[in-house]
Amino acid sequence: METLRVLIGLTGINVVLVAVLLARASGGSDLETVRARAIELVDQHGQVRAQLNVESNGEAVFRLRDPKGQIRVKIGAGADGSGLLLLDGSTEPGIHIQAKSTGTSMVLSNKGGQRRVITP
Repeated sequence: METLRVLIGLTGINVVLVAVLLARASGGSDLETVRARAIELVDQHGQVRAQLNVESNGEAVFRLRDPKGQIRVKIGAGADGSGLLLLDGSTEPGIHIQAKSTGTSMVLSNKGGQRRVITP
């Protein structure tokens, strides 16, 4: 009988704690902002398809991956500027755009290895 009272008491405490947590989540928090060190989007198989994180060097990076997990798009922003990289089916750079303090450029590449660099 004593064990039953303890279990009922613990259940009651848990119900109160859950009610308090739900009340705080529904009314008192800032639901417009999500704060995290990294965000990953996964497909129905658990494969990471998109990542948004801050690298150890302070650069913010957004990566999009194909169904096999290969990076196809990378966008980065660091202290020196920003960049966009679009990769082809063999994960070779197709378009690489950089805007840095040392200059701005766009490099277009094709499968044959030909490159065209465009600068202002």
